[in-house]
Amino acid sequence: MELEISKNVLTDIATSTLERIPGLMIAAAAARPGNLGTSLSGSLGSLSAGESPLARRPKALKITREGQQVSLEVGVNIEYGKNLQALSQQAQRALQENIELMTGLKVKAVNVTVQGLTLPSNAPAGSP
Repeated sequence: MELEISKNVLTDIATSTLERIPGLMIAAAAARPGNLGTSLSGSLGSLSAGESPLARRPKALKITREGQQVSLEVGVNIEYGKNLQALSQQAQRALQENIELMTGLKVKAVNVTVQGLTLPSNAPAGSP
């Protein structure tokens, strides 16, 4: 008996994992062809039967699977004033742990690119 795990499931796990890290947001996919995330996320449209709404949101996330190994490339935005290196490392650890725990697959690599900074939601207007 064999279990197949779709890329949509891996995308949902990655998206949900990143959404739980305070001060970090998954970046939106760039509109230009060839940029990180465009190959996986595609364009918005109606969902296919059984397709997850999380998997259809365009995002800077690329998942490559080779047999039982998975590699991830993810673009993130980090809140201004937060430690970029610490949050990136936290994202790498959390993605590896959650994907391996939930799927049994081996995470070969998690590459995080900080694509931008965001202002804290409670920042006064005009602050950096």
